[in-house]
Parts: sequence; structure tokens; C-alpha cells
Amino acid sequence: MLELYGTPSCQFTADLRDDLAFDGRDFTEYDVEADPEALARMRALTGGGTRVPVLVEDGAVVEVGWQGRGCYVSSAPSCDPGDTA
Repeated sequence: MLELYGTPSCQFTADLRDDLAFDGRDFTEYDVEADPEALARMRALTGGGTRVPVLVEDGAVVEVGWQGRGCYVSSAPSCDPGDTA
């Protein structure tokens, strides 16, 4: 089972979603801004992390962020462009 934790306002969540769809991978997506239970599950899986997107496969975190970039969940998510090198 593949799970994607993210937010609609995070462009990197959208990028990872598009990549999974392009690859034909089935996944369940959770909006951690709108779903406090999903946010709690994501934080438990990541040791308290608030960076999205988070990709989980069979209960284990596969990836946090997308290609080194992500957004932080708070009252208003902010993006982290990561390293460009």
C-alpha cells in the first residue's frame, strides 16, 4: 500500500502526485492541512516531522520531500526549494 501525505498548496506534493500517476502507481493521498488525524499519522511516521510530501510504502517512510524540496506544514505551509546543485 502506497500513501502520499501532503497539502494542496505545496507544489512539490503536486509534483510527486503527478510522477506517481505517470508511473501508473496506485496510492492513497492524505491532505494533512484538512485532516488532523492524517497529520498525526504522518508526524508519527516521520518522528515528528512536518515537511511534505511524505511517501509511505507498507507502513515505512520511503521519501520525505520531493527531489530535495518540500513544504513545511503549519498554519500556512512554506516551501523549501532545497539545494539546486
